[in-house]
Amino acid sequence: MTTDPVSVSGPLLRVNQICRQSLKSTIGEAEEKVTAMPEEGAVARGGDGGGGGGEGKRLMEREHDQEDLTREMLEVIDTARSFGEFRRTQRKECFNLVRRLQLVAPLLEEIKELETPISDTAFARLCDLAEAFSDAKKLLRCCHDGSKIYLALESEAVVGKFRAVYEKLNRALAGMPYHELRITDEVEEQVELMNVQLERAKRRTDTQDMELAMDLMVVLSGEEDLDVDRAVLERLASRLQLQALPDLRAETMAIKKLIKDRCSQNAESTQQIIDLLDRFKQIAGIEDSNGLSEVALPKYLEKCPSLVIPNDFLCPISLEIMTDPVIVATGQTFERRSIQIWLDAGHRTCPKTRQTLSHLSLAPNYALRNLILQWCEKNKVELLKKETDLDSEAADHEEEISSLVEDLSSIHLDKQRRAVKKIRMLSKENPDHRLAIAQNGGIPALVSLLTYPDSKIQENTVTALLNLSIDEGNKKLIAKEGAVPSIIEILKTGTVPAKENSAAALFSLSMLDEIKLMIGNLNGMPPLIDLLQNGTIRGKKDAATALFNLVLNSKNKARAIEAGIIAPVLQVLGETNLGMADEALSILFLLTLHPDGCNAIGQQSFIQTLVEFIKEGTPKNKECALSVLLELGSHNSSLLSAAIQLGVHDHLDEIVKSGTDRAQRKAKALISNCEQVQ
Repeated sequence: MTTDPVSVSGPLLRVNQICRQSLKSTIGEAEEKVTAMPEEGAVARGGDGGGGGGEGKRLMEREHDQEDLTREMLEVIDTARSFGEFRRTQRKECFNLVRRLQLVAPLLEEIKELETPISDTAFARLCDLAEAFSDAKKLLRCCHDGSKIYLALESEAVVGKFRAVYEKLNRALAGMPYHELRITDEVEEQVELMNVQLERAKRRTDTQDMELAMDLMVVLSGEEDLDVDRAVLERLASRLQLQALPDLRAETMAIKKLIKDRCSQNAESTQQIIDLLDRFKQIAGIEDSNGLSEVALPKYLEKCPSLVIPNDFLCPISLEIMTDPVIVATGQTFERRSIQIWLDAGHRTCPKTRQTLSHLSLAPNYALRNLILQWCEKNKVELLKKETDLDSEAADHEEEISSLVEDLSSIHLDKQRRAVKKIRMLSKENPDHRLAIAQNGGIPALVSLLTYPDSKIQENTVTALLNLSIDEGNKKLIAKEGAVPSIIEILKTGTVPAKENSAAALFSLSMLDEIKLMIGNLNGMPPLIDLLQNGTIRGKKDAATALFNLVLNSKNKARAIEAGIIAPVLQVLGETNLGMADEALSILFLLTLHPDGCNAIGQQSFIQTLVEFIKEGTPKNKECALSVLLELGSHNSSLLSAAIQLGVHDHLDEIVKSGTDRAQRKAKALISNCEQVQ
């Protein structure tokens, strides 16, 4: 599933992508999971269903009326007005964009007042417009409180973002069926005039601020003339309004946020930004050996401002002293809170090395923690305990969440719809929201709505429960409240998005062994197999990840085989456009561990398919195919003989020389087995 990283909220009414990103990652680590259950801490981190990019986005929320969409876009206009000032380098473009958004307001007001539902065509254009508005809001926010240095260095890229927003606005408004919507001539003429302006804006090539660009070039080129360099720096600091202490403090915080959002990407550009900030601080007379240390010192350093903190004591994500350092699979250390948020967002890579994490377990780094405590004691530094409400968001929403949970039981359908939709959104944004929703009784109230005879309420409810299930404690509560039978029923009879998110919810819940068995006992395998066979691409992927997790249980293997899982998995394996070979091969490997599965899968024609993957597949394809062939061959030597006749030996030799570590081990074992057969 595909969720969004990290900085700003996604487009309006777009189904959240986080969980789909987490489930999209390969499940080729099947053998490790089989031998080390329960799942080595590999918890489903993610939420809200929804496909990558714009796939299926437009009509997914069709049952929301146009009033919801238009109201949210009008709120974007209000937010844009409230920004007031923008960074100097993008000020003109920002005011132009705000003005153009305001010109759309009369159109939105007229659509909002329509008493009848609009057509699918009109609704699709409205969704396009909502996406453009959301992109505009993110861009304006970046130009309002983002890093001034970043916006100056990346000015050309930012201009490109404005043009992309104009393109989306233009496309949505040009395709709007105005006569069908009974829009007044005056408003239609106003929108058409704005469309002409948008066309010009897309083609316009504004000249860059050449003086600013040249100053940046001189400063970043590393020239040796220090006097000239300082003069240029002072001019740059003046032009970017980065001379006063409050401005430098705000810029420091903006850069820290930029680094966190970039998550180790664009390292060279990020280092340039940090270096330039450091030089601005120096000419302002601020002694700061670390380009990102606080201009206003953290409370724990107020009594010792000259103290230099060892870099190893700082979390690579938060850039603050670690109080609870933990080690991830790559051996890197992070503050527990920071890395957990990274994992909760659906990431499966190390933020520092970008390597894929082989598991999601977090091991306490006691040695480093002791060193930090000793250093703090020696230097009389008192670390403040981290508050549980990150950025105090959960506290801000506490009252709202309580009210929303109450509205879930309202007798008014409109109130219920809006409450469950808002809870769905809150539950995917912040781990603390998920806890607060559960603590306020949200889970029983949501579970009771799963059987409600309204497809949109069902869809939002099952997605909200999917988001809540990210939390381990919530998994148990959701199952205890009896949600699993209803989720399985929605998987059978719900809308397409509801089916997909139900499959994802079953995957998340089945991280607990007792729920794996429960899903199997409640006959949850057949509808998942049906989704694997007949669903959309996203639905097939959701079903595959859920089935993989469920057949880790031996009883569920037998149930899946009896329900006819093998034919759909082989079908998925043969559909190269799906890009699901790893998932299919991993499921087949697990099924070969059951005698009935081994017999059903071990056909001569399938051996040829495996040899082809071993020959031409991706490195992960090869690992998975080798595992399946090794397991099949250990039970039936004739299958190994068939593989030898198909020329597998040459490919095994090649993998031993250049394959991944796991593939090399499997290839060597297969070579040994083949020699015994010959």
